[in-house]
Amino acid sequence: MSAFTNHFLFEFKTGIRNSSAMLMLYMLPLGFYAAMGFIMVEINPAFKDLLIPAMIVFAIMSSMILGFPTGLVEAREGGIYRSYKINSIPPISILVIPAISVGFHGLITSAIVAVTAVPLFDAAEPVNWLALFLITLLVVFTFSTLGMLIGVVSSSSRAVVLWSQLIYLPSILLGGMMIPLVLIPETFQKFSGLLPSTYAMQAFLGYAFQQPTVIEPWIAIAVMVTSGILALALSILLFNWDSRNDSRRGSPLMGLLILVPYVLAILYTTFG
Repeated sequence: MSAFTNHFLFEFKTGIRNSSAMLMLYMLPLGFYAAMGFIMVEINPAFKDLLIPAMIVFAIMSSMILGFPTGLVEAREGGIYRSYKINSIPPISILVIPAISVGFHGLITSAIVAVTAVPLFDAAEPVNWLALFLITLLVVFTFSTLGMLIGVVSSSSRAVVLWSQLIYLPSILLGGMMIPLVLIPETFQKFSGLLPSTYAMQAFLGYAFQQPTVIEPWIAIAVMVTSGILALALSILLFNWDSRNDSRRGSPLMGLLILVPYVLAILYTTFG
């Protein structure tokens, strides 16, 4: 437990002291939140109904998808994991402890959004605050394990950027964060079913805000839980100690198995 605590505190403090990490953990999500609050709400007053859940998802997604995987790849490329292997530190600790650290930062940012959005921007207040908190924890779990998987299967920092942007940008545009999912054309709704942000937003709106949803909230919860567990398992299975080590267990293409719960949800759910 002492080793776990020391490792966690080291990762947490590193996130605060590192300027690049601070950009992804706090400056980007809070800056975007302020811009959306001051500008988007004026342009479209209906955005008040989406402001809190959308900015929570954005904050967590920014830290977990843009920031977290890069650190994993850089540590592997720098040979840091070789020393961990020598000291018999298991892959699950190497992956989970940084994820928990980044997750704590994400929760702090989410709390700032949840507490300030109503008095500052007259955002819609959650009907069920407990549901808001629990779903936020689940969103952290889902995106942290997805970011973990991206870091594990990416061969370089360039590959991290490619995979991250493949999820990040469509999530903002089609995941129900900027535009309610019900207003997105049917064809694009089906594509949005491949994005974790879609299910996060539907869970928030259904349970925390008790608004109508396109996807049943329990399906959204089930998809996020399944996705998170699957991503964690794949990350541990495909973990590589060294970028120059060819003894990886399984092909990085196995990471595409993460799409299974999303495809099943698309087949089960009627979009449009």
